[in-house]
Amino acid sequence: MNGASSGGGGGGGAGAGGDGPLVYQRWKGNNVFVLQGRFIFGPDARSLYVTMFLIIAPASIFCLFVAKELMNNFSYGLGLPVMISAVVFTAYDLSLLLLTSGRDPGIIPRNAHPPEPEGLDGNAEVGSNQTPPMRLPRVKDVVVNGITVKTKYCDTCMLYRPPRCSHCSICNNCVERFDHHCPWVGQCIGLRNYRFFYMFVFSTTLLCLYVFGFCWVYIVKIRNSEQITIWKAMAKTPASIALLVYTFIAVWFVGGLSVFHLYLMSTNQTTYENFRYRYDQRANPYNRGVVENIKDIFFSAIPASKNNFRARVPVPQEQGLRPRPTNGFMSPNMGRAVGDIEMGRKPVAWDEPRMAADIGDLGAGLGNLLEDKDGRFRSASPDLSRDALAIGGLDDQGSSVMNPGRTSWGVEAGR
Repeated sequence: MNGASSGGGGGGGAGAGGDGPLVYQRWKGNNVFVLQGRFIFGPDARSLYVTMFLIIAPASIFCLFVAKELMNNFSYGLGLPVMISAVVFTAYDLSLLLLTSGRDPGIIPRNAHPPEPEGLDGNAEVGSNQTPPMRLPRVKDVVVNGITVKTKYCDTCMLYRPPRCSHCSICNNCVERFDHHCPWVGQCIGLRNYRFFYMFVFSTTLLCLYVFGFCWVYIVKIRNSEQITIWKAMAKTPASIALLVYTFIAVWFVGGLSVFHLYLMSTNQTTYENFRYRYDQRANPYNRGVVENIKDIFFSAIPASKNNFRARVPVPQEQGLRPRPTNGFMSPNMGRAVGDIEMGRKPVAWDEPRMAADIGDLGAGLGNLLEDKDGRFRSASPDLSRDALAIGGLDDQGSSVMNPGRTSWGVEAGR
């Protein structure tokens, strides 16, 4: 189930009365939730069916046409462990696949409001009675192990991304220690599932080697038992030939991926950083040596998720206030009344008698200005008062009309 979340869903807290929507029902990312928010997948989660088929189908063929025959050919009951090992190995591989794709990869909850600006923009020209604009810096410097690292502001999530965090355009989330988005598992690979991702890839490599090896064992046994050539023995078991070709091709893919990620782990890089040549010209602040880097991946505690997808969405206490993304620029007063002007002008108190009197004076003044010596325009004064009504900020229905050339700070829009 897809849904939009009003607050990004941090840790918990029930809404008023406990009857509000759940976080996963209002989730703003592109994720797919299963079992009422207990499992979270990427928007391309259907690719899991393809991946599972590519694992289960050859494993089933191996058990039916190779391992079963080996049970009859092996002496001392050694053929039975081959069958059991294949089944257990396949189940283990599928479990790692689900652990990789069905858990929170390290999503950072979105902010309901942009962060408060830390300084003033001194380049803007403002009047004495106007508040100067405040600008959010696009990049901040953070020191990691004595090396300065730049962190970027995310307009979508309205937060400064922590180091090594990136926004996945497929899932539409900021993910900690973002490695890549894997279409084969239908999920981002990040801080909380990278360990399981590598174990899945590596175990798939071992499963391919296991099937490949015992297919050859079965062919050799046929050759030895019937005293024929290896080619004739291969012709007697077409299932083994198909598995040999399949696993030979697959092992280059998953095996190469295992070796590549082993290199990334030993140097403490992510795929995203490696593809962008992050550390070709400067030092890697996260590299602590091969042993420490490997320990950091496999022997450190996995951080708890920052999202409680089954919690209630907190209901804001002030229903009239609503946050809006500002693309890095913001007013100190983020809350706006529901009836406020969308373009950002400050609300003005409504005084109907006073406004009517002002409009009448404005209409009379405009009528005098437009009257020529023949008096032809005097009758236009009432209509012009209606035009003045729209110009002055009200339409025929009495609603406010914004002059699009001005911002809430009194400076020209777009500067």
